Amino acid sequence: MIEFDELSTPLIADACVRHGVSLRVAPPGVAPVVRGHRLAGRVLPARHYGSVDVFLEAYGGAEPGDVLVVDNGGRTDEACIGDLTVLEAAAAGVAGLVVWGLHRDTPELAGIGVPVFSYGSNPAGPVRVDDREPEALTSARFGPHRVGAGDLVFADDDGVLFVAASHAAAVLATARAIRRTEREQAERILAGRTLREQTAFADYLARRATDPAYTFRNHLRRIGGAIEE
Repeated sequence: MIEFDELSTPLIADACVRHGVSLRVAPPGVAPVVRGHRLAGRVLPARHYGSVDVFLEAYGGAEPGDVLVVDNGGRTDEACIGDLTVLEAAAAGVAGLVVWGLHRDTPELAGIGVPVFSYGSNPAGPVRVDDREPEALTSARFGPHRVGAGDLVFADDDGVLFVAASHAAAVLATARAIRRTEREQAERILAGRTLREQTAFADYLARRATDPAYTFRNHLRRIGGAIEE
């Protein structure tokens, strides 16, 4: 089980940058069917060719908590998943779905409650059956990124990103540390101590005046702040 409850995709993105881990963020626009839904789990990849059978086959190899990542090429002329696909996902122990494409049956999906992330809805289902690639169940494309079972996916209202499982422990630990720092900074702002005071911003400006290569990011790392990465 991946502990994601207190984290967010922005925190994980910042942690990736801090560790020099490749930042694989889904193209903007992907969102949960039900606002507030969140997902974290191992990628269960499936490429869609016009028929639901590829999803049913993928479910046969699912482990509890996996997230079905559907590659439909970002198509906007059809919906590739609907209520039956999502119900079957739940029956297979799949935690949710992230779709590079569209969904349909929106009220039913909301009622089912399994988190589904997509680029929107379309009432039309596929009317094609394309040739299947050998990688249909081993990798999925999501925008410019290719992901597979060696990756984890994180999704919330801000979007979707992918992290190699081998980097996950370090990235998540750093994301939690960043969260603690940011929450402390937020509490101080509410108590009347401005962010400029907390970050010694006047000192930063003075040093930058004599050293143009000195960046605010370097300054934050020196003093232990966490506004940006």
